[in-house]
Amino acid sequence: MARTPFSLYNLRRMQTLINALGLLRNYLVTVPLIYFSTIFMGTLSLALSLVDSTGHLQHGCARFWSRMLLWFGRVRVTVRGAEHIPTGPCIFASNHLSYMDIPVAFGYIPTQFRIMAKASLFHIPFLGWHLRRSGHMPIARNNPRRAARSVLEAASHVKEGMSVFVFPEGGRSPDGTLQEFKPGTFLLAIKAGAPVVPVTLNGTRHVLPFNTWRLHPGLVEIVFHPPIATAGMHSNSAAALAEKVRATVAADFKG
Repeated sequence: MARTPFSLYNLRRMQTLINALGLLRNYLVTVPLIYFSTIFMGTLSLALSLVDSTGHLQHGCARFWSRMLLWFGRVRVTVRGAEHIPTGPCIFASNHLSYMDIPVAFGYIPTQFRIMAKASLFHIPFLGWHLRRSGHMPIARNNPRRAARSVLEAASHVKEGMSVFVFPEGGRSPDGTLQEFKPGTFLLAIKAGAPVVPVTLNGTRHVLPFNTWRLHPGLVEIVFHPPIATAGMHSNSAAALAEKVRATVAADFKG
């Protein structure tokens, strides 16, 4: 039976009310919880950094904080391919759709790692302080010399046994499509002689869309692909490696 105009009108009103209540919950409940948990866990991380120079305890704080954020936002995460993560240090190379990618990575990568992230994140109170004190690495993408220095610093981390997480696209995808993977990022893996684990993130753009702070409940997927060896590669192999990793990520990419 076809719906009458009256029933369609009521359905639209109900949907408008649901959207309004969701928006209200976001700004009155979810956002304050995120701010308070960030301040609390950031302070705890700073305190722990006074007794732990390795950053291991701070990483535990970041993992717990990330899980809290996802729980506050009613975001469920499914994991595939965790068995592909090597026991030794590696480079996790992931697509980038949303600011929620970082909590998903910290919350669900089951090993210690450090991230290479845009320098502006390191200026955010509590979050930036945690990143600096934990050994994470800012990368100045508009300054080639400083960016190259960041790659060398990250390579030294890997050689010392620490995995590194990178976003080879260089920033969030503005339209939800998979962008080009920049070859410079993969010089890190080649210089360190470490395998690259391609990571596909799906659904984060839907739970936190581009250029908004409104969280939506939803399902996010993180997929770990088999590692790609870099032993024997030279600097001029970076472009081919970038394309190979991108193709692997694209195979499970849904946006």
